[in-house]
Formats: sequence, structure tokens, C-alpha cells
Amino acid sequence: PIDRDGTVLVTGGTGVLGGLVAEWLVSVCGVRRLVLVGRGGLVGSVVGCVERLEGLGAVVRVVAADVSSRAGVVEALGAVEVGHPLTGVVHAAGVVDDGVVGSLSGGQVGVVMGGKAGGAWWLHELTRGLELSFFLVFSSLAGVVGSAGQANYAAANGFVDGLVQWRRSCGLVGQSVAWGLWDVVGGMAGGLSVGDVARMSRGGVTGLSASEGLELLGAAM
Repeated sequence: PIDRDGTVLVTGGTGVLGGLVAEWLVSVCGVRRLVLVGRGGLVGSVVGCVERLEGLGAVVRVVAADVSSRAGVVEALGAVEVGHPLTGVVHAAGVVDDGVVGSLSGGQVGVVMGGKAGGAWWLHELTRGLELSFFLVFSSLAGVVGSAGQANYAAANGFVDGLVQWRRSCGLVGQSVAWGLWDVVGGMAGGLSVGDVARMSRGGVTGLSASEGLELLGAAM
């Protein structure tokens, strides 16, 4: 069960999917305190998201931090209120920078690995001594079956899947959900062309609606 007096930290929480998850945590799971982490902080559409969450009765803090570094995760964790300890983590941060293997630069690999794999590692390292109700990582189908032009992204998600398995073998909580395509406007899938979506559909990967995705998220937790 989720401790309603505790705090849940959501990386990528200022993005489209992160915002959906945050609202679901409050409206369905009864979470009352959130720390939303994103590189941009409290800007633009994030203000509207925070207002909706506050309207549902949540206390929300938004932190501008880069979770690919230890310092960024330390900064994010520093926003957790004294008296309302961290009880759950959702790692939904991630970026894509696609290219065929032969053309990928070290920078392209590093930035993609940093946000997803690095963020997951530092969250693990800095919270492993806490009594968390859940440690949920947004992974990708790319890490399981591969994806054309996404070797770096597949590697990053393969790492987080392995990290969660290792956490569980150590007696720590952990879930990793290898998502396919969420059929929502914006987010990392926002750059997909009609042809990309058609190709994925031919391969058996069709878009999940927000309601379908959140229902599956509940089952995973």
C-alpha cells in the first residue's frame, strides 16, 4: 500500500507522460505529496499541470534538475519535505537521439544513457536505504526486442530492466515496465512520422491510449 503521508518523486514529471502519471497517482492512488522533476522546471504547460494536481488536493513541488548526474538526483531528493519522507519513486525521464549504429556519436550514446540509465542508477544508489513502497521505472520495448535506429535507447532501457531485476534479487522493491507506444500528444513519441507509426503497427506495436496505459501501470504496481 502507498503511504499517503509520504512523498512520491516523479522524474520526467514535467513531461506529458509524467504529468499523466502524477495526476493518476493523486486521483487514483491517493498520493498527497509529489516532487516533479524535469530539466525545465516550472514553465509553460507545467503550471497548468500543477494547478490541476493542487485542485485535487495535492502538495506539489517542481524541481529543475538533470537526473543523469548524482548532483541532480541529490537536488531532487532535497525537495522532499521533512516529516513526509520519500515513499515512492517513478523514473519516467528519458530522451531519444536516434541514428544507425555506425553514425552514433559518443555524445548521442551518452545523453541517452545518462537520462534513463544514469538516472535510474543514481535514484537506486541514493534511495536504497529507504523504506520505499515502490520503485517504478519506465522502460521500453526497444530494450527487449530492439528498435531500428535506437541502439543507444535500447541499451539504456536494457540497463534499467537489469537494474530492477538486481534490486529485487537484493530484496528491494522494483518494477520496470517495457512500454510500447503511448498514443498521446507530445513526449518522446512526438517526433514519429505517420510512416513510423505504420511500421510499428505492422510489427504488432499499436498505440496505447492514456487510460489503457494507466490501467496497465496500476496492474504493474
